[in-house]
Amino acid sequence: MKGGFRTDLRKKIIEEALILFDKHGFHGVTVNQIVDKTGTSKGGFYHHFTSKDELLYVIHDEFITYALEKATIANDTYTEPVKQLQAIIKDFVKTFDLYKSHISVFYQENIYLKPEYEIRIKKKRDQFKQIMINVLWEGKKAGEFRNDLSVEITTMAILGMVNWTYKWYKQSGSKSIDEISSIYVDLILRAVLKTDSISADTYSNLLLNTVKKDFSI
Repeated sequence: MKGGFRTDLRKKIIEEALILFDKHGFHGVTVNQIVDKTGTSKGGFYHHFTSKDELLYVIHDEFITYALEKATIANDTYTEPVKQLQAIIKDFVKTFDLYKSHISVFYQENIYLKPEYEIRIKKKRDQFKQIMINVLWEGKKAGEFRNDLSVEITTMAILGMVNWTYKWYKQSGSKSIDEISSIYVDLILRAVLKTDSISADTYSNLLLNTVKKDFSI
């Protein structure tokens, strides 16, 4: 019970800090304000976080860790590069729904990360990027992806396109995050696949959450 309470308090501190950081900025918020909003004590805060700087790091680390873990699972679960890429993109896009507030604060306040925390975050971002690079290389070697595909530029294009989701995605929008992720998968697969590497029926079956249409490629 005590452990559960501590876990709940940690989550509550993060949730309240997200609201305050988003509204006032990292430097516009004090530990006292977070404590007051959370309804705990400074002791309760410092039991979970050594400083406000560590709290900002944890906010960043949570969604990056989630995306990396999902990409690793997709990479280990499937052997076909097409299915690996599909799964990685779907989970990556869903991150922007599950961690919408975290990501908003990340782009707004990441310049305030302490160097030691920035190094840890960059390491995980680089690991995620490397998984994507490896999948695209494997797809080329298997003859599924275009021979003229620039793996490095394509990787950066995919990351840039999906990362920009935080700017416009609204949970109350007309498209669900699953529908949006399927649209991304459709766009990206159409861009990287060789026209003769996969049948239209097989391609259509890959897009499980996309409205059925003519997927001749």
